[in-house]
Amino acid sequence: MHKLMIGICMVCLFTNSHAQFNRYLIKFKNKANNPFSFNNPSAFLSQRAIDRRQVSSTPIDSSDLPITPAYIDSVKQLVNVRILNASKWLNQISIQTTDLNAVNTISNFSFVENISGIAAKNNFTTRKNKFIDSSILNNNIQANSKTYNTNQINYGASTAQISIHHGEFLHNHGFRGNGMQMAILDAGFYHYNTLRTFDSINLNRQIIGTWDFVNNEASVAEDDSHGMHCLSIIGANLPGVFVGSAPKTSFYLFRTEDVSSEYPIEEHNLAVAAEKADSLGVDVCSVSLGYTNFDNPIFDYTYNNLNGNTTISAKAVDLAAKKGLIMVIAAGNEGNSSWHYISTPADADSAFAIGAVDTLGNVASFSSYGPSSDGGIKPNVASVGRNTVI
Repeated sequence: MHKLMIGICMVCLFTNSHAQFNRYLIKFKNKANNPFSFNNPSAFLSQRAIDRRQVSSTPIDSSDLPITPAYIDSVKQLVNVRILNASKWLNQISIQTTDLNAVNTISNFSFVENISGIAAKNNFTTRKNKFIDSSILNNNIQANSKTYNTNQINYGASTAQISIHHGEFLHNHGFRGNGMQMAILDAGFYHYNTLRTFDSINLNRQIIGTWDFVNNEASVAEDDSHGMHCLSIIGANLPGVFVGSAPKTSFYLFRTEDVSSEYPIEEHNLAVAAEKADSLGVDVCSVSLGYTNFDNPIFDYTYNNLNGNTTISAKAVDLAAKKGLIMVIAAGNEGNSSWHYISTPADADSAFAIGAVDTLGNVASFSSYGPSSDGGIKPNVASVGRNTVI
């Protein structure tokens, strides 16, 4: 009877601890019986990705192998379970279900290390905007004929934010992003396919791929505008009006962020998108996202967690950098808040963390401060993030 009561209590605890969730992370123990092989990397990496590894002398290792398909198939066969995204680097998948029997079944699979709730059924708070207040940004773009040092390009309203980094020097010497591929990971790219700002990159087919890791669909043009703003700072090409820092770059646009809520599943989405960028052979990832506190406080980070090696997103950023990607990450917008410090994944050891200044080099009051909790110097550099032309 005593053992029976213990068993009943354990079931009740399991049920209560999972009842509030509808999305979970399943961590697998290994990649045993994997049909993929290091000897045939083209089965899971593009030729461009393989070439980048060879140039940087980066070996292909077990983290590059896809998750063992049989593990995913076992989960997929369960009723009332929908697989969302899979991270080969972290050897985990995200699922959606409200069936606690299915959760219990998965937890008992011999190849499952653990299953944990990662997002709730209902939002604990309503988040209208997770990003910088829009008043900090300037989208009243007007023509400006001012040029600097016999520039080959008339930058118009974006002259000052290009000049602070001597970007015109690079552009005059032909460095405008030609031949480079960048993945932008963000919350959406509202109307990027119709706005005049993006005429050049659309006509020249510089948008080479899109994916929404939140809704699992290809379209990213109907969601939040934050990613579109970031894309404009880089890829705009309207001489005399507004020109970006790398207007000849080719872009992948990946939506990983759900602006309606804040849960660690978005970090998982970020990891999966970074893996996708790596497998495609992308050179740079631009990530203007950061995480500290969540809608459910059980997930909240402490400053000590931001040591570069703890959070889902920091682990993913470090792995991406290890594989040769340049990971450009916003330091965060917490400078005026009680948190004050950088957010993750800017704390990642290999993240190129970016603080915010105005065009005169004055630090924006909202820009998050370093160091990371392990003493790493953060941010690494700063760029124009206040009164930015978008």
